[in-house]
Amino acid sequence: MPVKLDDALAEVRALLLDPGLVRAVAAGRRRGQTPTLVRAELRPVTLKGGPYLQIVTSDGTRPHTRNVAGADAGAAVDSLLAEPFGNWHVETGDATVQVRVTKKGDAQLHRASAARQAADTEHDRAKEYLLDPGDPLFEVIGGNAAKRRQVDAFLRALAATLPEPPARLDVVDLGCGNAYLTFAAHRYLSGLGVDVRIVGVDVREDQRRRNTEVAERLGCADRVRFVAGTIAGAEVDLAPDLVLALHACDTATDEALARAVKWDARWVLAAPCCHHDIAAQLRAQPAPEPYPLITRQGILRERLADVLTDALRAAILRLYGYKVDVVEFVDSKHTPRNLMLRARRTEAPPTVEQRAEYASLTTQWGVRPALESLLSSPPE
Repeated sequence: MPVKLDDALAEVRALLLDPGLVRAVAAGRRRGQTPTLVRAELRPVTLKGGPYLQIVTSDGTRPHTRNVAGADAGAAVDSLLAEPFGNWHVETGDATVQVRVTKKGDAQLHRASAARQAADTEHDRAKEYLLDPGDPLFEVIGGNAAKRRQVDAFLRALAATLPEPPARLDVVDLGCGNAYLTFAAHRYLSGLGVDVRIVGVDVREDQRRRNTEVAERLGCADRVRFVAGTIAGAEVDLAPDLVLALHACDTATDEALARAVKWDARWVLAAPCCHHDIAAQLRAQPAPEPYPLITRQGILRERLADVLTDALRAAILRLYGYKVDVVEFVDSKHTPRNLMLRARRTEAPPTVEQRAEYASLTTQWGVRPALESLLSSPPE
């Protein structure tokens, strides 16, 4: 419900200093204002000296932790409440309170009892999420259970790719769409203390404007930027360490992989979507023996095209010095497009066997993958 901002913050202050506090998170920014901090998280802790309020803040580079009690706790809370954060999420033993500051400077206040909160998040609590489902990020990008699961699955793939992330990381998200995975990647990596910059690319100018507004609301517009353009041709002003291409349709995935190779990106995460190119090539000619029985049925031919396309993509990346794993990154009940190509550049030269395997497979089926065309040809 809408309330005066001062009244909402007074309620938040009382909850932050209440012994029943479980956890609180502040993030985002108010319209036309920028906090000095990207994010703040508060929780009670018990140390040798007794109960303290632990405050973890991040300025976008690295987290800073301090433990305060008594008057110091009150002063620290007042300092955080004075920051122009756009969102507060506070959990106590009895309730959850969420405050979002509107464009007009008022507050939207939402309260949920502990019983209702438990019912709403029963399935979420069955597993530990890499990004808390109560994170204010989901208040901005939307946070239904399906989206939270997909975000978590993506972040787990990212964590497996970067088990020890570098201190600084430049990322390009090609075909970012509404960018909720872009923002999730920034939130997760910056929470680890990584100095991360991300550029999201989408062909639609209205999407660029919308995503930029979301970045401003989240207070990360200086670290997460967006450009409008095609995957193959958009101008990006950084050389990425990591390239993301999540559900880019058909040969758009090949265009993303080609740009990653040409950028010499150290890591690539690509979740393909649709595989029309190889499917069309298979329809245009008879299948080699003894496979006509498979390709005679349209649905089987389409599924074969899916497997063949991604197998050849992985093979080409290996020829260009990448170690590639093809993994299932989210359960198939959530989306049938659930494969991910996870690649890490090793600069190892291709072996004779790898070149022969690729040549044999493409020759036998009479196909030329779009990725090969975009990269001219596999290296000799």
